[in-house]
Amino acid sequence: MIDHPGELSDLLREQGADAARLHDVLAALAGGGWWSTRDLVRETAVAHRLVERVVEALGEEVERETADRAADAGRETRVRLRSPSRYTGFSRPRLADPVGHLLDGHAEAAAELERLVAEAPSSRVDLDHVAASARTALRRGVFLAARFALPGARLLCVGDHDLTSLATTLVGKDTEAVVVDIDERMLAYIDAAAQRLGLPVRCHFADLRLGLPEAVRGQADLVFTDPPYTPEGVELFVRRGLEGLADPRRGRVLVAYGASETTPALVAKTQSRLVRMGLVSEAIWPDFNRYLGAEAIGATSDLYVLRPTSRTPVGDAAGADAARIYSQGANAKEAAAALPEEDARSVLERVAGDSDTGRVDTVVGAWPKGAVPDGVRGVRLSTWLGSPTPGDRVAINLTGGWEALLDRVILAASAREVHVVVPSSAEAVRDREGQEALRARIEPRYTVRFLRGVPGPRATVVVARARELGAEASPGQRLLWHCQDRAHGRLTSTLREGLIAVTAQLGLPLNKKGARTRVAASAPWLPGHTLLDLPGHRFGELRAVTDRLVAEFRD
Repeated sequence: MIDHPGELSDLLREQGADAARLHDVLAALAGGGWWSTRDLVRETAVAHRLVERVVEALGEEVERETADRAADAGRETRVRLRSPSRYTGFSRPRLADPVGHLLDGHAEAAAELERLVAEAPSSRVDLDHVAASARTALRRGVFLAARFALPGARLLCVGDHDLTSLATTLVGKDTEAVVVDIDERMLAYIDAAAQRLGLPVRCHFADLRLGLPEAVRGQADLVFTDPPYTPEGVELFVRRGLEGLADPRRGRVLVAYGASETTPALVAKTQSRLVRMGLVSEAIWPDFNRYLGAEAIGATSDLYVLRPTSRTPVGDAAGADAARIYSQGANAKEAAAALPEEDARSVLERVAGDSDTGRVDTVVGAWPKGAVPDGVRGVRLSTWLGSPTPGDRVAINLTGGWEALLDRVILAASAREVHVVVPSSAEAVRDREGQEALRARIEPRYTVRFLRGVPGPRATVVVARARELGAEASPGQRLLWHCQDRAHGRLTSTLREGLIAVTAQLGLPLNKKGARTRVAASAPWLPGHTLLDLPGHRFGELRAVTDRLVAEFRD
């Protein structure tokens, strides 16, 4: 029997059979080295709160020092046991790792993933990002390759901050991956990495609360997602994965999900949602994923392998475009109302006052009911972005966490004038660089101006006015305008149709076959995209494509 402090005995007794988790903390300390609580969490996958309780229960058995952090700025307290040999009896054998014995066969992929993860864009708190380790990315790819027949299969990554798409295609060379994400930085990073490494990965922009891009639906064999760890976030991302499966009867949705061991009720809520969706948990591997953060949940999460059944619904969740799925930011459950009624009324009155008709005919998004005049049509964001919707003078509310859609909601319009309310902190309006980037994406179809402080200091109204091109416009501008005017259409089709129209205006008509051949050769990333799901970094490339396609006809 190990003689240890009374408080520690009480803590271990309180944990019962699950005290084995705390034994891992004591075994790590028994090595004799200095440990911060953060490093103990990452080593043992025990929640930060419980690690702190172990250290506190050890009392005078530990000594403390304050030291500089190894990886980032600041200082932290580290501890070590005064008599580590007294605690060596807490060491215990570990459960078998489902893929650990396979990782040595992928040394090249492991080295590449170390570089990719180290250089990836930083995490976004408002999207509940916490970066997974490079080893975790590799483990996911190896697990998929070992468990499923990957050659010829298509993997859909519903969000991919952890680079699972790159890891899987590095491990399974004959596997295609498709990424859908709202984070433009990650889409650009993954696209660039895939191009450099010659990996078959395609990226689409989407706010998953509104649905998957049409070209992605019903195409995948497998789905992987590491969603926001709220019950609402897990359900929504899993639903999107189900929408992406080609054959739900044979497909699988793999989910990384974690919660603190001190909050089992939260796990129960999440799992009950999956059960209500008719999903079978074929397997749950504890602590499969490790993170560079998220110490509150032990810096780890479990891997779920979910199998749909005949009872599993494949379709949108009611009210999904109003879902508050994140734990922080404007779309957390606790977030305040986005646009107060008084401010909403002020915006609509201003839009109406600038109109020759004296009224707004369409409002898009979530507007306070008391602010919208009778007779004005209301349209959901998902409807507006999903298909062409008529409207001449339109007001769109993107406050409350929707500002990433600013350029898309403007391009989706057929209106003469669009007024969009966004937070003044939005990247596209807060400085000159962001404003110029927005102009570059929506011109020449729309011109834009910014009304800062309208309706209040925290908001900006972006006014976009439709533009008709004059005789001085170049053929490339006319072709781009044609695509922007049909933003819901497939780019390969709108480019082909526009190229035929523009060359006819030049007196050099081009037949459908010739246009199709030129468009197909113009850019390998074009197929399957509409302008509304095209990643932001591709907009400049599209402008260059339109110029190249008509270059030979300019003279």
